Amino acid sequence: MRKAYLAGEWIDTGKTLDVHNPYDGSVVEQVAQCGPNEIDRALDAAVASLEETRRMEPYQRAEALSYVRDGLRKRAEEFAVALSQENGKTLAESRLEVARTAATFDVAVGEATRVYGEAYDLGINAMGAGRRCIVRHYPVGVVSAIAPFNFPMNLAAHKIAPAMAVGCPVVLKPASMTPVTALMMAELIEKSGWPKGAFSVLPCNRAAGQMLVEDERIKLLSFTGSPEVGWKMKASAGTKKVVLELGGNAGLIIDNSVTDWDWLISRAVLGAFYQCGQVCISVQRIFVHQDVMGEFRARFKKAAEALKSGDPLDENTTLGPIIDSANRERLQTWVKEALEQGAELVSGNTVARGGQGNNMTATILEEVDPSCRVNTEEAFGPVVTLTPVASMEEAFQMVNDSKFGLQCGVFTQDFNTVMRALDVLEVGGVIHNDVPSFRVDNMPYGGVKDSGLGREGVKYAMKDMLEERVLVYQVK
Repeated sequence: MRKAYLAGEWIDTGKTLDVHNPYDGSVVEQVAQCGPNEIDRALDAAVASLEETRRMEPYQRAEALSYVRDGLRKRAEEFAVALSQENGKTLAESRLEVARTAATFDVAVGEATRVYGEAYDLGINAMGAGRRCIVRHYPVGVVSAIAPFNFPMNLAAHKIAPAMAVGCPVVLKPASMTPVTALMMAELIEKSGWPKGAFSVLPCNRAAGQMLVEDERIKLLSFTGSPEVGWKMKASAGTKKVVLELGGNAGLIIDNSVTDWDWLISRAVLGAFYQCGQVCISVQRIFVHQDVMGEFRARFKKAAEALKSGDPLDENTTLGPIIDSANRERLQTWVKEALEQGAELVSGNTVARGGQGNNMTATILEEVDPSCRVNTEEAFGPVVTLTPVASMEEAFQMVNDSKFGLQCGVFTQDFNTVMRALDVLEVGGVIHNDVPSFRVDNMPYGGVKDSGLGREGVKYAMKDMLEERVLVYQVK
């Protein structure tokens, strides 16, 4: 049984939470389950530690971040196996997430030493004559970090690392289904030189976790998860800052100027079915120019059917399970609805054998009614829709016909089309000649509309965790 990490102490609460392997339903770990009392203690410790964290020199923050980065790299395979067991990622996918988590901390190492201020003359008119100012940045205070199950390490790191870089204490609530790797990261942070009271990892249920939304001791709430939950959190968060990274039904646009079919298909299959489609920027809606739809469909179908479902710890598995049976059943219901409303099944829509029913084959639909939930909602599973378009303008309109706006991929050889996409698409990011699932951890990342509020990417997350303070002084 793994204990919770509360402000530098490993605690047993007397209650446990079972962590299940999504592939076969087995219990892979038990962790201590926290409640309001533990959260209250963690927040008190975080507040008390702020004076210490805010006074840490930049090099000291960078050293702590470096220790975590190096620890992740040294224990990479241990983390990868634990991640596959609790999340259901294939080993290849888990190894990539561990590497990305280390990279996120690596970016933060540099950014911790680049929190710059300003100094300038205020005499732009007579009212400011004889005065100058200095602007400095200070940590906003305690950060409440609520992480999702689909990237339990790297998306937690996108909250923890920027907070450490600026000197903010953090209380982390991992997803109840995937708390193990977060507690393993706490082992590294404990030994990094980061003040003990300034970091906690508290597995808890949603009711107890509501304290991490509402409590006034918290100055910034950073949440990654569903839009339904995220917007409710914002409404009850009070006056604190809120950063939301929510869902999407990302579009992929393919022009008729395809020159490298192998690259296009390899990326489209990866974008649609990586981590069994449980990615907020997973390819969900594909808009293909009608001139190349036939060839794209045939190639895409063949590549999708070549994916191998099975045990994520098997090196040969390329399509792991959906996180649980409830989400698999939800998704199959949505596919059934689409088929009943006239959609055609290109491939998939079967439960792959080998687990307890959570392995679903890669599913491709076409002729889908625009109002179907596999189009309008976030599928968060291995399902994509194909739609032919007569022009790029038609594709842009279809992408924008959504309550979401996270990222969009555009395959084209025409530069004007790329720039038009940037100007017209209502999304947080446009990815040229690649899938919307592309993300590097130092880039600004986030969405518009129901896809969220604010931006991640270490430097950009740090901006929300800092407050500006100005000194105005007279010059004699």
